[in-house]
Amino acid sequence: MTVPLYHSLDLPPPPTERPYVLLNMVMSADGKATNGEDERGIGSPTDQRLMREIRTNADMILNGASTLRISGSSPRLGDPALEQLRIARGKPRLPTASILSRSGKLPLDRIFFTAADFHAIVYLAHEAPQGAMDAIVSTGRAGVRLPADRPLPWMLAHMRFELGAEVLLLEGGPSLNAQMFALDVIDEYFVTIGPVIVGGKEVLTPVEGEQPFPRGALPRFELLSANPNPATSEVYLRYRRTRG
Repeated sequence: MTVPLYHSLDLPPPPTERPYVLLNMVMSADGKATNGEDERGIGSPTDQRLMREIRTNADMILNGASTLRISGSSPRLGDPALEQLRIARGKPRLPTASILSRSGKLPLDRIFFTAADFHAIVYLAHEAPQGAMDAIVSTGRAGVRLPADRPLPWMLAHMRFELGAEVLLLEGGPSLNAQMFALDVIDEYFVTIGPVIVGGKEVLTPVEGEQPFPRGALPRFELLSANPNPATSEVYLRYRRTRG
């Protein structure tokens, strides 16, 4: 077995109305996405390396506000070789980072807002107060207010047509994942299964929607690869959405 290489994915062209959307998550062997508040302790450094390799393919990376508050958020790759690979493809050194927030109450002291080595944008819900938008813009980051009607499709169209993003990488959290699955815009799902048991009734899984999907309309994915890693006892899975 060799650890999969994710830095040069063979991806289809994006849809006409949005980017091609990748989702990357890690979960325990009992299906939990967090160990307490965050995901630390579930994945290994190898899993973290693969996460950064997937980022190499993306034009934008999206996190929900809770993920920013708990784990932080940045598009950094952690390897100059990966950055050079992007440059050789005619892309910026790093993807653009983005956050989706309903309230606008964000930790403005985090790297997402203070770093100068990458571009970032915050998408704010229609109902977020103007003071929150003003505070975000004061950090030097761009802020975009979403419409009240169909905000997520509007956001994806903005990424595609205004920012030129052909590939979007979603890195959680579970509530945002559920919304994107419900819209049927997740094209590929990468998930690492870590060799630990977390337990707990209230511990989050990778997808946490208000209601389960209808039994007759479950989003179905084709397994593209499954790579066990004896060195870490992890399994790295890659799925692609089957449509039509």
